[in-house]
Amino acid sequence: MTKPDLIDSLTDIAAPDWDAVACPEAATGRAIDPFTTHRFLSALDRSRSTGTGSGWTPKPLVLREGGRLVGATPLYVKSHSQGEYIFDHGWADAYERAGGRYYPKLQIAVPFTPATGRRFLAAPDAPYARDALVDAAIGLAQGNRLSSLHITFCTEDEATALAGRHGLLHRVTQQFHWENRGYAGFDDFLADLSSRKRKNIRKERETARSAGLTIRALTGDAIEERHWDAFWAFYQDTGSRKWGTPYLTRRFFTELHATMRDDVLLVLAFDGDRPVAGALNFIGRETLYGRYWGCIEDHPCLHFELCYYQAIDWAIANGLARVEAGAQGEHKLARGYLPTPVHSLHWIADAGFRDAVARYLDAERRATQEEIEVLTAYGPFRRTQSEEMQ
Repeated sequence: MTKPDLIDSLTDIAAPDWDAVACPEAATGRAIDPFTTHRFLSALDRSRSTGTGSGWTPKPLVLREGGRLVGATPLYVKSHSQGEYIFDHGWADAYERAGGRYYPKLQIAVPFTPATGRRFLAAPDAPYARDALVDAAIGLAQGNRLSSLHITFCTEDEATALAGRHGLLHRVTQQFHWENRGYAGFDDFLADLSSRKRKNIRKERETARSAGLTIRALTGDAIEERHWDAFWAFYQDTGSRKWGTPYLTRRFFTELHATMRDDVLLVLAFDGDRPVAGALNFIGRETLYGRYWGCIEDHPCLHFELCYYQAIDWAIANGLARVEAGAQGEHKLARGYLPTPVHSLHWIADAGFRDAVARYLDAERRATQEEIEVLTAYGPFRRTQSEEMQ
């Protein structure tokens, strides 16, 4: 079997060849998620959201057999720990205080995207590609004397299969996801909640709508370039407050419009013809992925309406199984989004530092599981009599 190779850009690979390993299921419908598709990763590169000056240098790792692409992984050389959402800033600080050089490091991830998905992409007839790619990525870190390799937001299957092998450490953190329990409409979802939570959500939706704004959920050709102009202003406002400098360039949204508008749900609030707030979502086969929100006017409860309730409405209407609302936010719990474990894998070169991180991760996993259990118990859903007696 040949060994995986590094390439400098996805432009070196035809989109159908990459997608045949990234999302083979898309041959009969949507990709499970759009984030490792050629069109999404290429949009980041072409828009210069990644690449020179971004701290995310793309070095896709690919495996070919007889000239055919059978495996790949989105690998990046990182010069910082920004835009990852499973953060290792504390590890970097400790490593450098001890005299080590933490950066550059290697990252297998989708930049700026806290959404679980496959990280080791393999053709259906090449299951061996995953181990070959893991070995190659670790070999690159070792051969270049880098501090570490991080595989973030991988699937649970990948984490379970690879944890402990190749020296990989398993990290478990959490997000808040909404699950569709076969609801026919939003009222069915509300009926599943406790009376107090149901009333609170109704009040929030009424408050948001009392501003007199028109809310439109747009996808495909219904999205116009002017809508992206508006959303860019929203995104800049949010980015400048959260991150200092927004990660994505304006051109990224132009690239999205050109190649991915059918993968996008853009929920906008209009004052007349003028957009004043919006939420950007991506559409997967079974999941709606909430990504960005922003506004140029503040209206009470509008954030909850656009980001959470409109997403639930759309998911129900379109038969999706869940909504992933992105990183952070215990405030999502009261709005029907329950804590869900997410997974990452980490390889660390220094044996002493690796042992210290391993002990930390053991404790963190236990604490995360306990927190998930406690938060779920305090969730908004009605409890049965038997549950209340437990």
